Amino acid sequence: MQRNPGMASHRGAVASAGRARPALARPAPAGPARLRLGWALLAATAGGLALVGAFPPIGFWPLAAVGPALLVVALQAQRLRAAFGLGLLFGLAFFVPLISWLVNVAWYAWIALAVAEAVIFGVLAIGQRLLLRLPGWPVAVAAWWVAAEAMRARWPYAFPWGRLAMSQAGSPAAHWAAIGGPPLLTFLVALTGAIAAWAVLRGLRRPAAELPAAELPAAGSSGNGSPAAGALGTRALGTRALGTRALGTRALGTGSQGTGPQGARPNGTQPNETQPDGTQPDGTQPDGTQPDGTRPQTAPGWRRPAISALVLAAVAVLALAGPLLPVDQAGPGSSSAVVAAIQGNVPHARSLPDLLRASTVTQNHATATKALAAQVAAGARPAPDVVIWPENSTDLDPAEYPAIYATIASAVAAVNRPVLVGALLANPLRNAGQLWLPGRGPVASYIKRQLVPFGEYIPFRGLLSHITSLTSLQPVNFTAGDRPVVFRLGKVRLGDVICYEIGFDGLVRSEVAAGANLLALQSNDATFEVDGQSGESTQQVAMARIQAITSNRGVVYASTTGESAIIAPDGAVLTHSGLWQRAELEARVPLHTSTSLADRLGGWPEAVLTALAIAALAWASAGAVRQARRGGSAPGQ
Repeated sequence: MQRNPGMASHRGAVASAGRARPALARPAPAGPARLRLGWALLAATAGGLALVGAFPPIGFWPLAAVGPALLVVALQAQRLRAAFGLGLLFGLAFFVPLISWLVNVAWYAWIALAVAEAVIFGVLAIGQRLLLRLPGWPVAVAAWWVAAEAMRARWPYAFPWGRLAMSQAGSPAAHWAAIGGPPLLTFLVALTGAIAAWAVLRGLRRPAAELPAAELPAAGSSGNGSPAAGALGTRALGTRALGTRALGTRALGTGSQGTGPQGARPNGTQPNETQPDGTQPDGTQPDGTQPDGTRPQTAPGWRRPAISALVLAAVAVLALAGPLLPVDQAGPGSSSAVVAAIQGNVPHARSLPDLLRASTVTQNHATATKALAAQVAAGARPAPDVVIWPENSTDLDPAEYPAIYATIASAVAAVNRPVLVGALLANPLRNAGQLWLPGRGPVASYIKRQLVPFGEYIPFRGLLSHITSLTSLQPVNFTAGDRPVVFRLGKVRLGDVICYEIGFDGLVRSEVAAGANLLALQSNDATFEVDGQSGESTQQVAMARIQAITSNRGVVYASTTGESAIIAPDGAVLTHSGLWQRAELEARVPLHTSTSLADRLGGWPEAVLTALAIAALAWASAGAVRQARRGGSAPGQ
């Protein structure tokens, strides 16, 4: 069969023209870059470890925004199955070191709690991955952090450790807690991280208007969050970093549509393929000229990173503007009081018999109180208005042990001031702050309301007792209190929270609402510091500082072994002790009567931000379902 020379020449010319100059397609928004799974796992791990560094004992607060930012980068455009794994890995990298002090209780308690929290975080990370499909997703992601923390503080057992807000005690942003409480502070920290991730992802991809047609998604490709959008712009990150092998449609995951085989158009050309006359299917000329004779306008190369930098800077400045906020407002009729915190120390050993340990701890705190009384009598120190002993100052009910009663009474008589004693009361078993007055003994008590799971009660005891004998470690559940108590001591209105309760905003707020102008935090940290770790105590001090700012009240934190501290209403530490030493702390603290905006708003900031996260998740989920029904690639596939 004889070939037609003219036809061959024409085909050659068209092919040559197509190879010589890739045509430009019409401008389109670039989609998010997706890390290869190995790099995403590395980013998630780094994010969890970075977030740990924001909390005491390291306490480098800027890392609190880095953690959420790296999680976004890891999750961006990943499948939902991968999102769970990435969230789980982030959670393990965060919770395992954060609560490593639990190993002093039992290694299995540490691992079980850390793994349980990480699994919960992994499930919740699927929701964050879906939120990344939305326009304005940084706001939704920041609200997600608030919702996630709210859930962990309530279910399956209350554990509020690791909230972003509680890493910011030394940050200028901390004062935002006085406006909207810890939930608003968490939101701002997470928003800063999310905007940082948005800026990085936006800056590392090329605008679609600058890409040759062969690198653009086909007309049938989906938008943000789809495989096409997820892979678009990967050349800007480099094929080596992203793990992509090529920028063709297979590597990019782009789709195509049309009436012919494999997406061919009716005229025989493939999508984005030049026509026989050299134009694009939409009429664009080979030199980029539009059918109307104009050329597409593209932003200057500097504009994208500049806009990203400006947005990030604006959010960071907003977050760090805390010192300009009206914090530490005295209000009418405010005064001050001298307060003392006694850290009696305990035997640094596990092998002492329980009775000997209990009596020794009580005697140590009585001795330290008498030393303070001697200094006051000598004029070396001012007389305190109230003295705070820590949680478990006595593990023996003074009503049932006359020797313990006499020891405490002698110390109270020596200092001749009201003393709040941390005591375990029997029948029923309760963890209490018991107020002692000179010459009168115990006159009133606050009973701890938020009990520690597996420490003061065993959740699901009936079920677990059939599975393990570990329930015998806490044979009797403590009985929880049911109301706030404010001790009225002259000008001092003393509210009390015990140890773990400092992490619960509502409990602290209820004491202020009941009339407290000063807060006591009683804690027993000895068990968690036997191996020398200081994380549990220093993390609680950071929580106390945030709660002081939130409530506009001074906080007296008394610990058995340290770190004890006296904290001003603006969160400043007025004085503090070291670990495993006896200490008698004393400072003058303002007694504020005004109520902060955060306490007036109560739980509304958390509720509104959580509702925002739920609504955004419902919107994103509905979009994913619609995409799947249209035949697109669902995120979970």
